[in-house]
Amino acid sequence: MQNRRDFIKLLGAGTAGAIAIGSPLSVFGAEDVIKLTVLHTNDFHSHIDPFGQDTPRNAGEGGMAKRAALIKKIRSESEHVLLFDAGDIYQGTPYFNYFNGKFDFELMTMMGYDAATLGNHEFDNGLEGIRSQLKYAGFPFINSNYDFSDTILAGRTIPFKIFRCGGVKVGVYGLGIELHGLVDEKNYGKILYNDPLQTALKMEKMLSEEHHTDLIICLSHLGYSYKDKTVSDKVIASQTFHTDFIIGGHTHTFLDNPDLIMNKSNKEVVVNQVGFGGLLLGKVDFYFSKQKKTRKHQSATIPVK
Repeated sequence: MQNRRDFIKLLGAGTAGAIAIGSPLSVFGAEDVIKLTVLHTNDFHSHIDPFGQDTPRNAGEGGMAKRAALIKKIRSESEHVLLFDAGDIYQGTPYFNYFNGKFDFELMTMMGYDAATLGNHEFDNGLEGIRSQLKYAGFPFINSNYDFSDTILAGRTIPFKIFRCGGVKVGVYGLGIELHGLVDEKNYGKILYNDPLQTALKMEKMLSEEHHTDLIICLSHLGYSYKDKTVSDKVIASQTFHTDFIIGGHTHTFLDNPDLIMNKSNKEVVVNQVGFGGLLLGKVDFYFSKQKKTRKHQSATIPVK
């Protein structure tokens, strides 16, 4: 395990080793367009170092320094970039056992994350374990369906946030998985769980009709899909009206390309998830016409190696 101080120096070292990103998609001809790049991660699980050379699969891949270099390169090529995480940031390596999430949050802050949502493993050290570490995160945690009112986390998260990027107004909300039966009850205490689909419908309606957003993103730790009736990202996509992009987590699903699912408004919802352990970086470029009457997208799943 690398020395924390040495690692921070490495993280800021630059873009060496980052791979080149393809040229922009020409979708509007000569028309003036706005390009918004959305980068995303999920289920990092404290894999701050690359996977070990003795690992049967993915040896030498991943790691925070390589991810930081890749993000830095993309930002140098794209003017308008947002960066999000869909939860389970920590728990999984000795870095979490020693730093309890602090190091993960510090490094994500250095990388300029714009927001994240809570995964179930964020509760592994209980509510105090979250509260004590949030001060190291220079970005908000967005959750819309957990009611923290009667807990020590009251006021420590936000239900949504609006980002203005390149003239595009982006509304973001977050959905967490049912903690009962998944997390020890003493670790989540008096959190009230609200139905994620009903919450999504409420949040997207508010973001669309009251805030007149151009793009609505859901940060989800519900999971990609299930064989039973458990609410998943695919369910949220098909049963909502205004949500445009679902950034998923929890099920460690490796998607080569995002799913495109028709919603209740007969429009495509982009649904993506990039596995676990920081092996991949999700990248979706949204292209808006100058009048924002037309929108197209191009996606890529980028190996971190």
